[in-house]
Amino acid sequence: MAISDVKEYAHLTPEDVEAIGAELDAIRREIESSRGEKDAAYIRNVIRLQRGLEISGRAVLFASIFPPAWLAGVALLGTAKIIENMEIGHNVMHGQWDWMNDPEIHSANWEWDNAGPSEHWKITHNFLHHKYTNVLGMDDDIGYGLLRVTRDQRWSPFYLGQPLYNLLLQTFFEYGVAIQHLELGKLAKKKWTKDSPERKQFERDRTLVLKKIGRQVTKDYLVFPLLTGPFFLSTLTANIAANIVRNLWTNAVIFCGHFPDGAEKFTKFDCDNESQGEWYLRQMLGSANISGGRLMHFMTGNLSHQIEHHIFPDLPSNRYRDIAVRVRALCEKYDLPYTTGSLPVQYAKAWRTIMKLSLPNKYLRRGTDDAPETKSERAFGGLSVLDPATGRRRGLRTALRERRRRGDSARIPVAANAG
Repeated sequence: MAISDVKEYAHLTPEDVEAIGAELDAIRREIESSRGEKDAAYIRNVIRLQRGLEISGRAVLFASIFPPAWLAGVALLGTAKIIENMEIGHNVMHGQWDWMNDPEIHSANWEWDNAGPSEHWKITHNFLHHKYTNVLGMDDDIGYGLLRVTRDQRWSPFYLGQPLYNLLLQTFFEYGVAIQHLELGKLAKKKWTKDSPERKQFERDRTLVLKKIGRQVTKDYLVFPLLTGPFFLSTLTANIAANIVRNLWTNAVIFCGHFPDGAEKFTKFDCDNESQGEWYLRQMLGSANISGGRLMHFMTGNLSHQIEHHIFPDLPSNRYRDIAVRVRALCEKYDLPYTTGSLPVQYAKAWRTIMKLSLPNKYLRRGTDDAPETKSERAFGGLSVLDPATGRRRGLRTALRERRRRGDSARIPVAANAG
């Protein structure tokens, strides 16, 4: 099973958790009080860069019949779409720049270059995902209603195809985002009458999604290709390729932040009664970072700092790099793991989970409490929380290291390892 007692799993006392919360609150206050013109200049420069790349890409595609121009157009336009979706759209809609009181760069007004309506994204992502991060039954981002990414999800023959499902999800990710709010997988179970408020709301939401998809398709696959006249087909294929490039990259970054080993899942509980410290702790345990340089961080929308983003989703993304140093030091202080790795490594781990969990649990080596992608507080079995050498309490990082050292002999029995 997933984690049911976060403090016990983390090997922390209630006092430790509240102390962590107080230190993170202090970081928040410090960043909020220091926001200023340098931060505002950053986001305005990013917007100018993105628009310059998009205009350049659209211009180059007027010669799209020539392969070098086609490739350059795809590269420029794909890069512009990645920056717009990740470093601008996603972060603006989180309210990271609302403090500027600039109506153009405000969460209430930004509509991103994506098939998913921003109005829906701010519900499914900003509220549901960030409030209930990785809580089974409450966070729809756990597998996006399509993939089995933890052993707590009951296996069915449907999951045998999930490697293929994920390939399709990657390629058409913006449309997966667009329909997520509609919860189509649960639609057949709804017992709505024709005139019920729930049915009418669904129809309004569906209309909004279809209109947004229609606008995006018309813009990218009709208007801009038509502008290039005789090069319509080559420009059309370039626009399709640019969108696929954006979809693949966005999907990879998101999966690296949520599904590699160390990004933990939690059983359903009353999140509304969590203290701020407990909420912070769950975000720290349920997220994973991507290591890399400034270009990597920028092209991920600074979601390579996924841990910091989940702790402070509404602080300016250009501050995450400095915040990460302090969060990592805090993990060191309380002996907590700080899950990070290169993009290829994190992505490979996410794909490994998707591949192996397409099978029933009975074909998997680890138990439901002690697998790389699914752990719980029961995984520590008889492992003492006290260090026999010093008599001091072990932290989670030390406990995990001890379990790895003890290897298979410390593995808990696989009693509930049914499909």
